[in-house]
Amino acid sequence: MPTVYSGRAARLDDDAHIDEHRGAANTGLSRRALLRGTAVTGLGALLVVSGRAVICPSQAWGLETASLKPETMATLIQMARDIYPHDRIADRFYAIAVKDHDKKAAENESHRDLIEGGIGDLDARAGTGGYRGLGWEEERVAVLSQIEGTAFFQTVRGGLVVSLYNQKEIWPLFGYEGESYSKGGYIHRGFDDIDWL
Repeated sequence: MPTVYSGRAARLDDDAHIDEHRGAANTGLSRRALLRGTAVTGLGALLVVSGRAVICPSQAWGLETASLKPETMATLIQMARDIYPHDRIADRFYAIAVKDHDKKAAENESHRDLIEGGIGDLDARAGTGGYRGLGWEEERVAVLSQIEGTAFFQTVRGGLVVSLYNQKEIWPLFGYEGESYSKGGYIHRGFDDIDWL
């Protein structure tokens, strides 16, 4: 049976939440198993680890791992969302942002050790159930604040600055139109439009 991990925030406490998040029904989990091991993101995403892959059935995407454990990738996705939280950005963009760690780990054993060791430390600090088992964002952020000075945290955070925000598909969510040089520059394209003043 696949292992189910949560995305962000709310705990499932009653039948209303189950009815609201029917996407989990496709995983073949009982209500008891769902309540025991999951929380559902604000976007309704539910991450399932199966074999060497992290799958999100409700949003129809998956991520196959080559070097890192799929559980590690699921935790990296959650960690990325907690470091740079954007409710309007789907988990698949966070998955794309952390995928490079799997590629680097396949080429560099020290990078693999850094990531796997960092996730192990993160899970140990979070206690029973590990980092993903913490259902509330505030709890996860408190654990992240304990490791923010480590090489592991700085490597993940620093990589996200480029790997998350360089994805052209999410630029419209921030109102960024991309570079302007190829379109004649900003001077004639509204650089001085101040409609909010």
